[in-house]
Amino acid sequence: MLKVFICGGSGYTGGELLRILAGHRYTEVVGVTSEKSAGKHVNELFPAFFIYKDLKFESLDIEKIKNKADIYFLALPHGKSQEIVFKLLQNNKKIIDLSADFRLKDASQYEAWYKTQHLFPEIIKEAVYGIPELYKEQIKSARLVANPGCYPTSIILPLYPFLKEDIIDPETIVADSKSGASGAGRKVEISLSYCEVNEDFRAYNVAKHRHTPEIEQELSRVAGKPLKIDFITHLLPLNRGILSTIYAKLKKTIKTEEAIEILKRFYENEPFIKILQEGKFPNIKDVKGTNYCFIGAQVNQRTSRLILISTIDNLVKGASGQAVQNMNIIAGFDETEGLQSIALFP
Repeated sequence: MLKVFICGGSGYTGGELLRILAGHRYTEVVGVTSEKSAGKHVNELFPAFFIYKDLKFESLDIEKIKNKADIYFLALPHGKSQEIVFKLLQNNKKIIDLSADFRLKDASQYEAWYKTQHLFPEIIKEAVYGIPELYKEQIKSARLVANPGCYPTSIILPLYPFLKEDIIDPETIVADSKSGASGAGRKVEISLSYCEVNEDFRAYNVAKHRHTPEIEQELSRVAGKPLKIDFITHLLPLNRGILSTIYAKLKKTIKTEEAIEILKRFYENEPFIKILQEGKFPNIKDVKGTNYCFIGAQVNQRTSRLILISTIDNLVKGASGQAVQNMNIIAGFDETEGLQSIALFP
């Protein structure tokens, strides 16, 4: 059994990791931290997790936990993973970091967008960006995986094949994304309270969302040149889920059926990418509770634009599910192990 430790287990992503790993046949969760819930049994905070009735939350003391497991998930606030990663790597441990601390290859970009100093820029070079469908070979041998953000996952996956084949103009990309309230994390904030979110729909962080440089980094990598996009985020009155609608000007004349075929061909061997047939577009409910990314495509012949629509569960494919997918690849398990869940309904 692979021994797993979760640092930061009381938030939404930490809780989702516990839920997913409860159904994983080849792992054992040997420890989980939470500063606010230290000393409590896991199923005191998550009553349905009977499988963890003997497991208690503990404070994050790196010296006490660094030898407890084979692989560590870090579901910590941005800026809090850096020193933990440094010390775990010194101890030759495998790490999947769900924060943004090692996603950006340019430390100055990280410091500009996250308003905190990066203490270990040399480690950034070692981190593998963890979209399995794009970087599977690198992930296999990685010591440190920088698990992607939820919005970036929903945007990079649909666009990647079209940038790779030079079918769209990178300078014209617009990504219009909507997320449920869990994307902001499990915290007390008036703007995220029930009465504020319910029956409302609003844009936020317009043209300044912190996931912007992450998206641009990965799209620039495949485009072969630096690019910038318009990225607009909205808050939906939902618990979970992301729907991204992406627009780009075509450089070549193609039909909708050709766009769909490009996606199908690129992702034909990827178990968690589902390309919809012409005229069909994904809904958030399609993927709720799953590790799937559903993608629909339409070419607007009148404007010569490609329109891509994707949906993911922000807590699963957008966070913890993708993290477990990365763990499976590192450990040599079947990529889908523990992730064969069916969409929650309703």
